[in-house]
Amino acid sequence: MTTVIRSAGRADAPAIYEMIMALAVYEKAEQEVVTTPQEIEETLFGADSKTEALICEIDGRVAGYAVYFTTYSTWLGRSGLYIEDLYVSPEFRGHGAGKALIQCIAKTAVERRCGRLEWSVLDWNQPAIDFYLSTGALPQSEWVRYRLAGEALRAFAAK
Repeated sequence: MTTVIRSAGRADAPAIYEMIMALAVYEKAEQEVVTTPQEIEETLFGADSKTEALICEIDGRVAGYAVYFTTYSTWLGRSGLYIEDLYVSPEFRGHGAGKALIQCIAKTAVERRCGRLEWSVLDWNQPAIDFYLSTGALPQSEWVRYRLAGEALRAFAAK
C-alpha cells in the first residue's frame, strides 16, 4: 500500500465534509454538525483561514484527514499546534494512516519551533486513547476543558 500525506485544498471540501459526518456519527454527535461542504470550503480554505488541513491517501483513495491550527503558550513563550480533527475511515485503519497524519503535523510543529502538539479525545474512545499512548503522547488529566457555544456564548457576549 502506498500512503501519501498532502495538504488539503478546496477540491477536498466534499470529502472532508463526508469524513466530518462519519466522525460525528462515531462520536455519537451527528446532530451537532451544522456546517455544509460549501461552508467547509469557504472557511477552511478561505484567504483568511488560520486553519490547515491534510489528506491521507492510500493507493490513491482518500483514507483520512486532519485539521489543525496554531495556538500559543505563554508559559513556553512559543506557539504550538492543536489537532482539531484526526479521522481515518474504518476500512483504512490499522495501515498507518493516523500515524502518518500525526507525524506530518509533528514535523510541522518541529519545523516551526513549536513548544507542543495537543489534541483532545473522548474519554470512552479507548482505541484512539491506546493509539495516542503508542505515539508517546500523555494525557493531561489535570486540565478540564470548558466551552461556551451557541446561545450561551451569545448571551454571555451580550452582557
